[in-house]
Amino acid sequence: MITDPIEKIEIRPLYDLESGTWTYLLLEKTSKLSVLIDPVLERMERDLSHIQELGYKLSATIDTHMHADHITSAGVLGEKTNSEAFASEHSGAECASKFLKDEDLFSIGNLKFRVLHTPGHTPCSLSLLLNGKYLFSGDALFVRGCGRTDFQGGSADDLYKSITEKLFSLPDETIVLPGHDYKGFLSTTIGEEKKWNPRIAGKSLSEFKEIMDNLNLPEPKKIHEAVPANRACGKVS
Repeated sequence: MITDPIEKIEIRPLYDLESGTWTYLLLEKTSKLSVLIDPVLERMERDLSHIQELGYKLSATIDTHMHADHITSAGVLGEKTNSEAFASEHSGAECASKFLKDEDLFSIGNLKFRVLHTPGHTPCSLSLLLNGKYLFSGDALFVRGCGRTDFQGGSADDLYKSITEKLFSLPDETIVLPGHDYKGFLSTTIGEEKKWNPRIAGKSLSEFKEIMDNLNLPEPKKIHEAVPANRACGKVS
């Protein structure tokens, strides 16, 4: 958990063991409004109960991309709480109430967001910079890793550019909060990843592409149901 008394915000990571997904609950202490980044349908009751226990109202959900390994709870939460569902303008999620594009700026109380379009894992992938300090990197950049690029229109060329030209241009002290973790890590910094990320730190584009082309990862178990469901904001029959 990250508490920022100066900005009057709090960040609470919530984990889904099945998909290795980090959902982030952002609390804006002045207005008592909250935001969920990358919520998981199977954890919807947990997340909603937690928000209500803390005395907050859910203002919005934000999906960083069209997930292939889990279904979002954005649509169901919208119906239950009247919250907005934010998604990329390239996502194809016609159900979203607000579409985000590169370099958009928006605020929910003291939660001040800058949108970075970081394609490569998928064409619609976004990263979100909160209050200039905290980067929710979705499936672009992980702790000592990055998102795969071998399905859903992925591109190693695009991901290399997104990471090296956009994310690595942020201050080294920027705290990175990834969309997934499979090794027991919660966070990192831009400076650490520039120095230690084995896939991209100090690597040329051709070296990075060779690494990505030889990951040989299995297909996500839920890909065939998750992607169409997420275009409907998770409102499955």
